[in-house]
Amino acid sequence: MATQGNIGVTSENIFPIIKKFLYSDNEIFLRELVSNAIDATQKMKTLASVGEFKGELGDLTVRIRIEGKKIIVSDRGIGMTAEEIEKYINQIAFSGAEEFVEKYKNDAASIIGHFGLGFYSSFMVAKKVEIVSKSYVEDAKPVKWSCEGTPAYELKETKKADRGTDIILHIDDENKDFLEKTKIQSLLTKYCRFLPMPIAFGKKQEWKDGKYVDTEEDNIINDTQPAWVRKPTELKDEDYRKFYAELYPMSDDPLFWIHLNVDYPFNLTGILYFPRIKSNIDLNRNKIQLYCNQVFVTDSVEGIVPEFLTLLHGVLDSPDIPLNVSRSYLQSDRNVKKISDHITKKVADRLEDIFKTDRPQFEEKWDSLKLFIEYGMLSDDKFYERAVKFALLKDVDDKYFTQDEYRKLIEGNQTDKDGATVYLYATKKDEQYTYIQAAKDKGYSVLLMDGQLDVHVIGQFEQKLEKSRFVRVDSDTVDKLIRKEDHQDIQLNEDQQTALREIFKSRIPEMGKMEFNVAFEAMGEQANPVMLTQAEYMRRMREMSSTQPGMSFYGELPESYNLVLNTDHQIVKNILADEEQQCAERLSPIIADIKGWEARQTDLRATQNKKKTDEITEEEKEDLANTNKKLDELRDGQKSILAEYAAGSQIVSQLIDLALLGNGLLKGESLSRFIKRSVGLLQ
Repeated sequence: MATQGNIGVTSENIFPIIKKFLYSDNEIFLRELVSNAIDATQKMKTLASVGEFKGELGDLTVRIRIEGKKIIVSDRGIGMTAEEIEKYINQIAFSGAEEFVEKYKNDAASIIGHFGLGFYSSFMVAKKVEIVSKSYVEDAKPVKWSCEGTPAYELKETKKADRGTDIILHIDDENKDFLEKTKIQSLLTKYCRFLPMPIAFGKKQEWKDGKYVDTEEDNIINDTQPAWVRKPTELKDEDYRKFYAELYPMSDDPLFWIHLNVDYPFNLTGILYFPRIKSNIDLNRNKIQLYCNQVFVTDSVEGIVPEFLTLLHGVLDSPDIPLNVSRSYLQSDRNVKKISDHITKKVADRLEDIFKTDRPQFEEKWDSLKLFIEYGMLSDDKFYERAVKFALLKDVDDKYFTQDEYRKLIEGNQTDKDGATVYLYATKKDEQYTYIQAAKDKGYSVLLMDGQLDVHVIGQFEQKLEKSRFVRVDSDTVDKLIRKEDHQDIQLNEDQQTALREIFKSRIPEMGKMEFNVAFEAMGEQANPVMLTQAEYMRRMREMSSTQPGMSFYGELPESYNLVLNTDHQIVKNILADEEQQCAERLSPIIADIKGWEARQTDLRATQNKKKTDEITEEEKEDLANTNKKLDELRDGQKSILAEYAAGSQIVSQLIDLALLGNGLLKGESLSRFIKRSVGLLQ
C-alpha cells in the first residue's frame, strides 16, 4: 500500500534553497550520492564483522550507470526500510550515521554517514528522484520513494531481489550535460578516485574490429587503498613517487615527502610532498588535495593551511574537516587550526631531520627547497624560529652555510668601524663578476642571493640579526662597502670636480627611466678608472615594490646610478690634464667671472636674509634675480665648452660605455657604437 505525505522541513522553499544557496557547485551531487552508497556498504561490512549479519556479503561494488535520461547509483549496502526512509530521508537534517556510529563505535570509527541533507543535492540536477531500497534485515520489504522536487513525496512497496539501494535521478533539461559519459567519468575521477570501496562505471573497453567495445570486466574508477591510508612501513620510496605521479602526471619527482598519521587530539592522515619549485609561486599553489574519509573536498586550501604550505603538493585527509561548510567556517574551526599548526611543526621537523642526517643531500636540493623555506620564514614566525637552524646561505663559490656558521666565518673581516657585521651579496653572478672579484680580492666573502624572495628575506634577516646589514657588492666602491675607517679625501679641488663631472655627465646616453650622478672616489691606482654603483636602499625598495602592491610608488621612481670616477687612476688624471690644457684659455675668464658673481650672490643673499620679506626692496630683488640669471648663463657656457671637449674625446665615451657594459646596461645603438669605437681604438 502506497503512502503519501510531506517531507519534514521547516520551509516550503527548501528545494530552491538547496538548488541556489546550500551547495556552491551542482556537480557535487555525485560525490554526495556515491559517498552515501559507500557509507551504506561500509556499514554492511561492519555488521558482518560483529556478527549481526550472518549472510554472504557478496559483491560490494558501488555502481553508477547512465540509462537514457537517468543516472543511477546502486549499492549492496544495508538498505533501508520504509520506517528508515521516513526517519532518514523525509526528516531533513537528521543523520542516521551518528546513531549508527555510537552503537558500533569500537568497530566503525571511520564511518561518517551522509544520509540526510547530502542526498538532497540530487535535486540540483534532477527534476525527479527515486529511491528503491531493500534492507538487509530478514523479511524486509523493498520500498520505493519518489519526489519531484517539492515537499510532496510518495512511498510504496515495490520489487527488489537484492539488498541495498538504487538512487535514480531523472535529469532535468538544464543539466543534460551530466548524461554524457565523459562528464560522469571526470566527476568520479575528481571526487571518488580514492574512496575505500570499489566503484564501477560501465565496463572496460578494448579495441576490436576498428572500434572500442565493452568487455565483461567492470571499469573500476578508484583506488581503494591509496598510499596515504597505508602504513609508512608498508611503503617504499618508489611507492611514494608512483603515488605522486598519479596525483600530478608529467611532474618532476618530488624532493621529499612527509607521511602524516595522527589520531590524537584529532584525526589526520596524508602525504605532503616538497615539489621542485624554481620560480613562480602562484603557478605552484593549490596543489594540496583535501579529503574527508577519502572523499575529495577541495584543492583550494588557502586559509585552511598556512599560506606558505600551499606550495606543498599532496593529500590531507581528516574526518574532522566536514564536507559541506563554508571556507569562513573552516578558517575559524578549532580542529582546522590544530591541524594547520601540527602540519607546520611536522614540516619543520622533517626538514630539520633531513638536514641533520643527510646534509649533503639537503645542500644538493637546497636551490629547489629554498623558495618554499623562505616563503615559510617570511609568513610564519614560528616556522622562522625552527627554520633558522637549517635555512642555508650559499656563497658565489657554491658553498653552503647556516646562519650561525656564516656569521662566525665573516664577523672578523667583515665588521665595519661601527661594529656591524656586513653581509655582502650578489644577485647576478656573471653580470656582477667585477664587483664580486674586487670584494674577494679584499678577503671578503660574497653570498649569492638570486632567489625570487631574497630581497624580502634580506630585510627579515636585518631585523632579526643583531648589528647586521646586507649590502650588494655593486652598491658602492669596494672600500666603502665595509667602512673600516673614515673616508679618505679625494685630491681634487672644486673646479676640477666640476670639470670632470660635466665632461662625463654630458656623454652619458639617455636611457629611459634612469638617472646618473657623477661621483668621485680615491680607489687606488690599480682599481678600475670608472665604475657604476646603485644605492642599496632605493634599489631594494624598487625590487620589493614588484611584489608588494603597497610599495608601488617606489617602482615608479627612476632608477638612480652613481658613475664613480677613480681619481687615483692615471686615465682619469690624463683626461683632467688634457681638458685643462685644451680648455684653459676659454674657461679661465668664465670661471673667474663665475667666482665673482657667486661672491656677489652670497653677499646679496646674506643682506636679504637679515630682513623680513616685506622689507626687501624691488631693486634688491631684481639685483639678486639678475645675478642668478648671469650665473646660469656663465655656467651654461662652462658646460657647453666642457661638453664640446667631451664630444671630441673617445676615451670619455669609452670609459662610460665600459661601466654601462659591466652592468648589463649597454644595449642597442649604444652597444653598436661602442663596438665600432673599440675597433677604431685598437687600430
